[in-house]
Amino acid sequence: MQYLPIFTKLENKPVVIIGGGEVAVRKARAILKAGAALTIVAPEFDKSLTSLADEYPINFVPAFFEPDHLTGAMLVIAATDNDQVNAEVFAAAEAKNIFVNVVDDQPKCSFIFPSIVDRNPITIAISSAGTAPVLARRLREKLETLIPQHIGPLAQLVGQFRDKVKARFTHFADRRQFWESVFDSAVVSEIQSGNQTNAETLLDSMLSQSNEPEGEVYLVGAGPGDPELLTLKALQLMQQADVVVYDYLVSDDIMELVRRDAELICVGKRMGHHSVPQEETNALLATLAKSGKKVCRIKGGDPFIYGRGGEEVQELARQNVRFQIVPGITAAAGCSAYAGIPLTHRDHAQAIQFVTGHCKKDGQELDWESLAKPNQTVAVYMGVVKSPHIQAQLIKYGRAESTPVAIVENGTRKNQRVVTTTLANLASEIEQHAIQSPALLIIGEVASLHQELAWFGKTQQTSSFAQPLTQVGLTADLQHKEI
Repeated sequence: MQYLPIFTKLENKPVVIIGGGEVAVRKARAILKAGAALTIVAPEFDKSLTSLADEYPINFVPAFFEPDHLTGAMLVIAATDNDQVNAEVFAAAEAKNIFVNVVDDQPKCSFIFPSIVDRNPITIAISSAGTAPVLARRLREKLETLIPQHIGPLAQLVGQFRDKVKARFTHFADRRQFWESVFDSAVVSEIQSGNQTNAETLLDSMLSQSNEPEGEVYLVGAGPGDPELLTLKALQLMQQADVVVYDYLVSDDIMELVRRDAELICVGKRMGHHSVPQEETNALLATLAKSGKKVCRIKGGDPFIYGRGGEEVQELARQNVRFQIVPGITAAAGCSAYAGIPLTHRDHAQAIQFVTGHCKKDGQELDWESLAKPNQTVAVYMGVVKSPHIQAQLIKYGRAESTPVAIVENGTRKNQRVVTTTLANLASEIEQHAIQSPALLIIGEVASLHQELAWFGKTQQTSSFAQPLTQVGLTADLQHKEI
């Protein structure tokens, strides 16, 4: 982060613009709108600048720049078309420790102007740190179409009730939950319709009737790793949660999207490391919700596909705790797509089976006879450690040793890697390439299509069947190629 984004109160603060042309006009309008005490220094002034004086008080100084013009200024803007003058303004401001902006000269800026979406009092600022102002402007245009005009009046209404809500709810989390309920209520539609009085009456009623906030658990599937695969509902609930309970399969990029002030609790499980027993996780979720917390239990993939989500909601239901379930893209769907491998194909696979290589202790053995049938795809979750056993059992029950296999490590993530091989070489390839979890095994004829269809993924890959690939070292940029 090259610049710290801050909002500065400029009302009645001294600001100086050096320059009197068209660029100075644009900067002056923004500065004056913020209520600053503006001084403009230039040998002559554009007519648009002098016309601004009909609406705002401006101190015009008809002179060439001198360092003394900056005395007492809070901000300085150099907006001339003379590089030497701009450099002198920058040097003088730096010497006096005054924030300075030299227009269109990013190295000479201690502050920069962002592109602004103005829904007073809501203000959204977008910056490219001076590197791509046109791109920042395009983003602003997108946001202008997405953010309704009534957001400003709604924020003003909220400001009128802040003290009342603070007196009603002593804890910040309780106040936040109350406001969440307001923003999901008819108060918003009343403001949108211009019915300010009705909105105030309804908000007063909600405040007088509101009980202590009730806790809830959001069971959210985070998908296999790429944050762009999150559902909108998942993102919304992640932003609302007071506590986020997560596991190791949730990528760092996705964890960056949770609320900054949310409490983070890791209950992940890793082979060879101390793990939180599932029963403790179940009890933790119920306890947190009963204390009035909004709890986001975020899981890699989909919570109901080898994510133990079913066990967790069973306990929540038993203890009468409210919960919501948000499905996610399961690893088999995400990893296969990003590796260019269709899970079903009319020529290769008419069925698919999802299995886990990490069953419950003393659990029922997999139906290897069914899994070994031809013309189907077997997607194995958490199968790296048990790969020798998986390989041996499938071959024992009739699956051909030449069956293509794809191992997708860190699927959908920037460091995705795909290793293609045969069933006969599955375990040895995993050892040779030091495959680590998370990794998905895709067993079946469709795995051979990776070489034909992986043009869009540009994934790091290795093959030990058919024509060996030699692209080890490439990292996934997940860009779609134009065809």
